[in-house]
Amino acid sequence: MLELGQLTKLFDAGSEEAWSAGLFGVARSLGFDSVLYGAVASKHVSLETPFLHSNYSPAWRQLYDAKKLCHVDPTVSHCMNSVLPIIWKREIFTVQNQDELYENASRHGIRSGITFPIHGSKGELGLLSFASDMLPGEKSNDALMHCLADLSLVRDYAFESSLKFIRARGVAEPAPHLTKRELEVLKWVMAGKSSWEISRITDCSEATINFHVANIRQKFGVNTRQQALVKAIALGILTPEDPHR
Repeated sequence: MLELGQLTKLFDAGSEEAWSAGLFGVARSLGFDSVLYGAVASKHVSLETPFLHSNYSPAWRQLYDAKKLCHVDPTVSHCMNSVLPIIWKREIFTVQNQDELYENASRHGIRSGITFPIHGSKGELGLLSFASDMLPGEKSNDALMHCLADLSLVRDYAFESSLKFIRARGVAEPAPHLTKRELEVLKWVMAGKSSWEISRITDCSEATINFHVANIRQKFGVNTRQQALVKAIALGILTPEDPHR
């Protein structure tokens, strides 16, 4: 059962470690042993260097960070573009890299849960995940629905109480310069268009579009066009409301 005193104590934490211990205790009182909280001071700060505290398996965190899975994690992309929570279902891990992500997470006891987006009034961006090893399905959904309002309240208190730590870390990552054509191509990538489709729209050859995509990937230091897209949104170069969509 959630007690308001547990939440207000988060504001009294004098260190990140004390703060995270308090958050983990609140989550346990609601039946969740696994928690991850990550946030950055603004969308101009790298997603790879957040204020992050978690009691997930260290082996899983090391694998996740080493492979930069934040760029393919569907819960991350959802939270960047929505204020609504997302309940983990097998169906949201739709592409191969996401499928592998889910399988690896499951092997580390992270099978079901819910992720709440964080969008602060001064541009802060982040998420709070509550996870369990319960298989996704009716039983896990019932457990989530039972405490959904409490979990949402935890998100609000966690965010407000963590701001002093988040802002202390807020070193902005410089956004790479994209040419006008590269920006146009990336906007069409965000709209879900293939290289061939973009070539038809822009009256360029498909090889030219692929050349621009390769330059975009290089400038962002990523391997795929989707990773470049996620980073462009995170750095404020693109917004999900762009009219190309």
